Amino acid sequence: MELTPLLQAFLLGLVEGLTEFIPVSSTGHLILGAELLGFKGEGSAAFKIAIQLGAILAVMVVYWSRFWGVARGLLGRDAGAIAFTRNIILGFVPAMLVGVVAYEGIRALLNSPETVAVALIVGGIAILLIERSIPVRVEGSVEELGWKTAGGIGIVQCLAMVPGVSRSGATIMGALLMGVDRRTAAEFSFFLAVPTMSAATVYALWQERDVLDFNDMTLIGVGFVTAFLAALLVVRWLVGFVSRHGFAPFAWYRIILGSVSLVWLMTR
Repeated sequence: MELTPLLQAFLLGLVEGLTEFIPVSSTGHLILGAELLGFKGEGSAAFKIAIQLGAILAVMVVYWSRFWGVARGLLGRDAGAIAFTRNIILGFVPAMLVGVVAYEGIRALLNSPETVAVALIVGGIAILLIERSIPVRVEGSVEELGWKTAGGIGIVQCLAMVPGVSRSGATIMGALLMGVDRRTAAEFSFFLAVPTMSAATVYALWQERDVLDFNDMTLIGVGFVTAFLAALLVVRWLVGFVSRHGFAPFAWYRIILGSVSLVWLMTR
């Protein structure tokens, strides 16, 4: 039975919300999911980017008191709030610059499920290698990150523009390699997602404005709300999970999903 576009948008929104903040590539899942469901059309590329803003809204809700505290701290010139804001800006700028320059190439990759499958496998292997090589570290905070570390994580985040790499995976693994503990790495990835994905969504909708119609915006709305609700659950759960179990479970999931997807794409 063929699914209606609204049901497809709901399912893809659910996938986005569940995968945005774990290192398995939400964009990769959206591409594979859209391929499986037959979700295509002029506005499909913008849909895959825009609904990520629903997941980002979940971070703002869960960490509202943290963001509000930073805003008040900036008004009072608090050193911690200034350091937090500096680090987020340094992490965001590289992706902003690369995204503007390479938008058309990134958009083209959004229609390449084969790229996603390979990136999932390679990324899973990389996570396993990194997990086994890093020592246990004392927990710190986003405010305590040095400016070089924050900027370095921002540069690594640019790798996630290849679908299947995973924005959260790239930033978290990059942070771990730079000496950041698991909890702080995960939280910095959450906070960095807010300006990065907000800017990506606004830019994508502007670039695709000529091909979007009312139906596209309705589907984006359904996907947005669903992604928000699903991401609320994940954001509350993830930091505690990785503090206890690390990221290896996600690595094995990536390898299995990528392998199955590659076989399916090659034999369909």
